[in-house]
Amino acid sequence: MAGSDPDDPRRRILVRALSLGLIAGVATGMARAQRPGAPLPKGQSIFKVVGDVTVNGKPADMKTVINPGDTVKTSGKGSEIVFVVGTQAMILRGEGQMVIEKPAEASGFARALRVVRGALLSVSRAMPMEVRTSTATVGIRGTGFYVEAQPAETYFCTCYGVTEVAASKEPEKVETIVATRHDRPVYILAGDASGQLIRNAPFINHTDQELALIESLVGREPPFVFPKDSYSAPRRGY
Repeated sequence: MAGSDPDDPRRRILVRALSLGLIAGVATGMARAQRPGAPLPKGQSIFKVVGDVTVNGKPADMKTVINPGDTVKTSGKGSEIVFVVGTQAMILRGEGQMVIEKPAEASGFARALRVVRGALLSVSRAMPMEVRTSTATVGIRGTGFYVEAQPAETYFCTCYGVTEVAASKEPEKVETIVATRHDRPVYILAGDASGQLIRNAPFINHTDQELALIESLVGREPPFVFPKDSYSAPRRGY
């Protein structure tokens, strides 16, 4: 199953610096537009881009606009993008690929996020949508969530809000998860001899500080209060 890798001190320092607004710019290939805590300016999609990141196959930079219908890809473990589509803010980590599926009607909202591979942290409260992976379909009903997609399993954490989780192999069996703060992470499997495709999982690889950061990009705060340095989790390194 997806592992809970040891915490990387370098990543903790970077997340803390981002949340406190201490970084004005770092290595080549990374840029940011304004301090955390302020919504992105109108017409701007990207807050931060690191390493090899493409949108629809073209290299992404701070001027790239991301819309429903686009494909976002991060190549290499050190790559990452923090961005906003409509009222949804996201962090796509290294070696990830996702498709932002658009609804039939013209709007700035996504109908679904199809996570082909990799790890995605997201917040969205404006309208219902779905998250799809190779092994799972999750209905989002106003939620902060974290997902890691692998061919044989999906890790999914309802950070707060309500989700409806189903394994792709058994779409008729839907489990509703109501969470206030990472109450019930799960693994959703492609198949298992026991027949239990949705299993309880540990809390791994994302933090409340990261959720606070991306909520701030769309002018919101997480629905809980926490000391800035008190809540963290094991996660993969940059």
